Amino acid sequence: MMSDRRAPLQQPYGPAYEQMLEKIRYEGAYPTRERADEAVHLVLAGLGRQLTGDERVELAACLPLEAARVLTAQIPSTQPLTGWAFVKDLAARSGASLATTRWDTGSVFSAVAAFAGTELLTRILRQLPSGYALLFGRAELTPAA
Repeated sequence: MMSDRRAPLQQPYGPAYEQMLEKIRYEGAYPTRERADEAVHLVLAGLGRQLTGDERVELAACLPLEAARVLTAQIPSTQPLTGWAFVKDLAARSGASLATTRWDTGSVFSAVAAFAGTELLTRILRQLPSGYALLFGRAELTPAA
């Protein structure tokens, strides 16, 4: 016997991604979740072009599905960018100012760091060129001479 009950409408995003967006919206002082979502897409797509190997796979496994899809949809670049070059590249792609793009990057990377945890984030930062630690809210450590 078939029921005429309709399935409930599904949210466009899962609850974990909604929570991630809300955290980024609040901590980044974005006026709407839509603006936070734009920042997530911009920054995670950029990170997906920089990150490779096991760290990329492990980070994707830690993130909400929607965020992981943005990260892994990108083909890694053969030209690694420093942290500052990363921000400049994102600004050029989005048409936003460098200051706004730096803010977006820090806001998104703060949430990504919380999902990744200390050990994975340390491995990610070892893989990336200089300048990313500050974007993730960590001190940039350099080896002693």
